Amino acid sequence: MPPRASWKGQIRLSLVSFPVCLYNATSGAARISMNQLHRDCHRRLKQQMTCPEHGPVERADIVKGYEYEKDRYVIVEESDLESIKLETTKCIEMTQFIDEDELDPIYSETPYFVAPDGPMAQDAFRVIREAMRRNGKIGIGRVVMAGRENIVSLKVHERGFMLTTLRAADEVRHAAPYMEDIRDGEVDKDQLKLAEQLIESREAPYDPSQLRDRYQDALLAMIKAKIEGSAPVVVQEAEAGRVINLMEALKQSLADAPLRKKPAARSVKTVGARKERKSKRA
Repeated sequence: MPPRASWKGQIRLSLVSFPVCLYNATSGAARISMNQLHRDCHRRLKQQMTCPEHGPVERADIVKGYEYEKDRYVIVEESDLESIKLETTKCIEMTQFIDEDELDPIYSETPYFVAPDGPMAQDAFRVIREAMRRNGKIGIGRVVMAGRENIVSLKVHERGFMLTTLRAADEVRHAAPYMEDIRDGEVDKDQLKLAEQLIESREAPYDPSQLRDRYQDALLAMIKAKIEGSAPVVVQEAEAGRVINLMEALKQSLADAPLRKKPAARSVKTVGARKERKSKRA
């Protein structure tokens, strides 16, 4: 039985609609959190809001404000925020479809699993899912959640969908200013060949279970050691070696690389479909 849904509504594509459930696809419950304590008595500290002029302030006397000029604010009351809340339509309105590789990952924010809500939704859910899968498409749409409208993407994920809230265009920085000092130049063919061989030697099937937070693991081990009264093991950070001779570094890296079995080649159908989509866009 699936966990409790975080949102229920429907997906609507023109005149086709079907009820769905959204489930949080990620969780921060496993992250270790710390509390701030008084060093002398180890009691947990409480935060106190203070005014530079009047000192400590009660929660009832705190209001929100927007700084529109230096040290000048407009007060925003809860009633003001309530007045701009959008109606919760409980509908994910799909407005367009794009190719799978058109959506830049930088826009992706919070992911949700999407499943049909009840047996009556199964047929329409499967038809739209398979149509998107066969054509390699991602849906773009809008949905109101918690009184706020979100731009979202919808893509096929295993037997269901993955819905991801997207950042607005003005929230994403352009890469050009950060990369303008990267110089163009000829690439040495021999070095390039060695680099390709080095990358190929490390090819392996993608295994998400290997993506562990090593800092989290070390932090937990240190905490357990302190609870048990033993000294925590301190791992010294390895120094990054300075590359003096790129060719020698590539050769040595290739010699030290473990032998790995090459992953299975992609199917002709998949590769052909991607090439066909790229040629159409060109």
